[in-house]
Amino acid sequence: MEHGGNVIDELTTDHREVDDLFARIEQQLLGDPGRRELADKLTAAVMRHSAVEQRYLYPAVREHVDGGDELADKEIEAHGDLGELLKDLEGRPADDGEFDHLVAKLKLLVCAHAADQEQHLFPRLADACSGQDLDDLGEQIRKARRTAPTRPHPFAPDNKLLAPGAGLVDRLRDALTGRGR
Repeated sequence: MEHGGNVIDELTTDHREVDDLFARIEQQLLGDPGRRELADKLTAAVMRHSAVEQRYLYPAVREHVDGGDELADKEIEAHGDLGELLKDLEGRPADDGEFDHLVAKLKLLVCAHAADQEQHLFPRLADACSGQDLDDLGEQIRKARRTAPTRPHPFAPDNKLLAPGAGLVDRLRDALTGRGR
């Protein structure tokens, strides 16, 4: 899927990519090692998405949207739940008894989060920001995605502060282990 455009286009494209990864996992036979590889790609995609949202989207929501602090806090709390689930899924082989349960639980949370953003948060942000502001945020997100973490860090106090350093370490670990290829 092609990235480009404003912050809403960028994040919506991320949502569709994650939907596609869930579908690809579900198409694999239960216990197939390919499910583990796809789960690693899914984890990396969700982590990058989460980090850029926390670094750019939620501060913009706080600044521009009426009631933005409450909205951003709710979203950030949901990210913490996702991080814990991803950490629990990390490293589990596809034939582990909990693997499919965790993927199903993750799908429910991620899909609900994406739907809520697309139906409620994004329209409010679009109404509150200029087209130029939305475009600038989209560009910032494209740049930040390159250094964002690819692994869960659920106990980190603030993913937006963690992102550049953790992203570098995560990418080094991914290269050394062959994860996500």
